[in-house]
Amino acid sequence: MTAGELCRTIIVDDEMLIRQGIKHYINWEQEGFMIVGEAANGQEALDLIESAKPHIIITDIVMPIMDGEELTRIVKEKYPHIEVIILSSFGEFDYVRSTFQNGVVDYILKPKLNAEVLLKALKTAAGRIPLFQTLINRTDTVVPIEQMVNKLISGYEVTYDAESLKEIFPYSHYCLLGIDLKYSQSQNIREVDAYIKTKMDDACKGHLSQMVYESFIIEPGIIVYLVNIMKSSLPEILQLGSQLATSIPGISLALSEEFTEFSQLGSLYKESLLKLFNYRFYFPEKQFLTKQTLPYVPPKCENFNLDRFTEELKRKHFDLAFQYLQDHVKALSACYTTDIYEFKAFFGNIIFNITILLSNMRYDVTGLENAKYSYFRSIDEATSAIATVELMNRFIEETKNCIFTVQSKPEDINMKKLTEYIAEHFAEPLTLTGVAKHFHFNPSYLSSYFSSHNKEGFIEYLNKIRIEEASKLLIEGTESISEISGMVGYSDHSYFCKVFKKIKGLSPSQYKRKQKLR
Repeated sequence: MTAGELCRTIIVDDEMLIRQGIKHYINWEQEGFMIVGEAANGQEALDLIESAKPHIIITDIVMPIMDGEELTRIVKEKYPHIEVIILSSFGEFDYVRSTFQNGVVDYILKPKLNAEVLLKALKTAAGRIPLFQTLINRTDTVVPIEQMVNKLISGYEVTYDAESLKEIFPYSHYCLLGIDLKYSQSQNIREVDAYIKTKMDDACKGHLSQMVYESFIIEPGIIVYLVNIMKSSLPEILQLGSQLATSIPGISLALSEEFTEFSQLGSLYKESLLKLFNYRFYFPEKQFLTKQTLPYVPPKCENFNLDRFTEELKRKHFDLAFQYLQDHVKALSACYTTDIYEFKAFFGNIIFNITILLSNMRYDVTGLENAKYSYFRSIDEATSAIATVELMNRFIEETKNCIFTVQSKPEDINMKKLTEYIAEHFAEPLTLTGVAKHFHFNPSYLSSYFSSHNKEGFIEYLNKIRIEEASKLLIEGTESISEISGMVGYSDHSYFCKVFKKIKGLSPSQYKRKQKLR
């Protein structure tokens, strides 16, 4: 620890807006402090401590996974030299009191948090650290590279002395080499960082002698190496990145586009490096991504036609509906610039809609209802587009099993009511529109519903019922053919004869003679 070193601080809060607010309440480096990391819960903070080496931790008291009370207890047991400041809301004093027993410096009520209160708590904490006890009067601090990088990435402008910066980064070009370990369960971030630094140091001593770099842990699970080189060495950095990717299984590496101004660092981090990390979701087989290694960007995928999909399901054209869905998913998966959240949200919405629609169609969806939340969770946790699509395909198979089971059951109650109504009123001038109105159905929906639940459509079924009744009257009754046609619901005698012959293969008179000859 040197005289010019700033007091290193990490912020722990599950609300990103709170973390951002704290970061920008004060001019940290001017006051002698620097933010070296942030975390969304106590567990993330513990993972960050070894690499960030903070002097002070500012932590919320109520957080998921690990709260501030447990974090404080563990920190004071393992790192007694680290000072802790607690953030709390009204009504949480029982928690706060327990943290004081573990040795916290101070606590701040969130509703009263402002620059003055925050700075006072920070200086109180620094006053308990021997080498920072003169912090209040210090005026010789120099803004470190790490603090400038954090500010640029947060979207703030940074003033710096170009000549002083050139002493640190003497070459013409920069690029960002990033390592993403967020989805790696087997890799330790400190071990990976140490390994990569060794490889980069070896390169600096060998074929990349005109290269310097600084490493930063920007957020949990992401290490960024700011590389300063000559333009002629860019191909060699590309080669180094490729070698690193093959030597560390399971990690994700990305190399940003080159840039010439240090002030461009923030925009290149967001617009190049982070986007490349997101693209890995669509290319899980590619451990090393650069703009040059990406395939051609396909045209934006057409919007999914939910009306078309649901209409096919309502008509019980299940194969057509699911084929359309799977074709769309294939096209969507190829559009790797699609936001990951948007991509996953589509699958969640489809699962929700299918479950609701089948329930409305009176299918027994108990199994799907019980499973859907598990699917939602698995989709949210999926680390690749391939894994997400596999979950969707599994859900479709479950849906088909549900449909098949129900289709093997007897005719449903709605269809029974329809056929009973037709049997009672076939002699009347029935129309599809009239029946639909009676049952409060949309006519087009009734038409598709009837054909999907019956072998014949509405008109074909009505004709069959009428002709069967006409056949009985021709054999047993004494009425004329013209009278019979009216009795079974046909106002047009010639049309009756035409329909009769189509169904029975004989005209009404031929049918009557043939039956009497038997």
